[in-house]
Amino acid sequence: MSNKVIITSDITCDLNQELEQRYGVTTIPLHIVIGGKSYEDWVNITPEELYQIFYKTKELPHTTAGSVGEYTDFFKQFIDQGCDVVHFSLGSKLSVTHQSSVLASEEFPGRVFSVDTQNLSTGSGLLVIKACELRDQGLSAQEIAEKVAAMVPKSHASFVLDRLDFLHAGGRCSAVAMLGANLLSLKPSIEVHNDDGGSMGVGKKYRGKFDKVLIQYMEDTLGKYDNIDPDRVFVTHAGMDPELVNSVVEAVKAKNIFKEVLITRASCTISSHCGPHTLGVLFMTK
Repeated sequence: MSNKVIITSDITCDLNQELEQRYGVTTIPLHIVIGGKSYEDWVNITPEELYQIFYKTKELPHTTAGSVGEYTDFFKQFIDQGCDVVHFSLGSKLSVTHQSSVLASEEFPGRVFSVDTQNLSTGSGLLVIKACELRDQGLSAQEIAEKVAAMVPKSHASFVLDRLDFLHAGGRCSAVAMLGANLLSLKPSIEVHNDDGGSMGVGKKYRGKFDKVLIQYMEDTLGKYDNIDPDRVFVTHAGMDPELVNSVVEAVKAKNIFKEVLITRASCTISSHCGPHTLGVLFMTK
């Protein structure tokens, strides 16, 4: 009989507390460094507090991954309980968290399996939930890791941004590009490449009022695929007027594709790169 399996993830999977409890997921925070002080994502700093610091100081927070030692200690608590672990990390092109978790897993051969989600936010969270469902079916940790790793290309993540302030502050777009986008009311979509470690690229550039852009983005995103997994879809945002979020949620529900439409708030790590007024529709294909 195989050991009990624990499913863990970097906090960047953006499953909220209710979902973590529902599926039995334990997360490990990444670090947010600002003003010379280090915080733990969602532990002693929230996205709103992060934004307030940025707008007051104009200092962009830096994010740092947990060390190998931190991951080793994190995994050890479950190993000591006689459990095996399947861990899901932020995409390897986005952070060294996967490398740290892999190195830590080598301390527990055959007991800890680290999966590179090649994704971020609930693009990773979708895979975490699939792992929980396989765990509940009685599969071993190794079987879960192998099956979910094969699902990585089927998890689709993208976001649309209202403004480029945070991307500019982080050096991800020039001042000229930001000014041009703002003057032309351009709202770029950012797509995650889940076949390249989670690297990101600019997708379609929308123009117009953000409420209209959000609905068009949703239509375009879901319209790309004819083999959508109907189990669930995430509407994940980095801080936004609830009415705008709800308008997208209701529009998604009206398409009658998904059994469940879930709303979550992006972690500090994700929010520090995109800023507020960012929203994504994330789902899987079969």
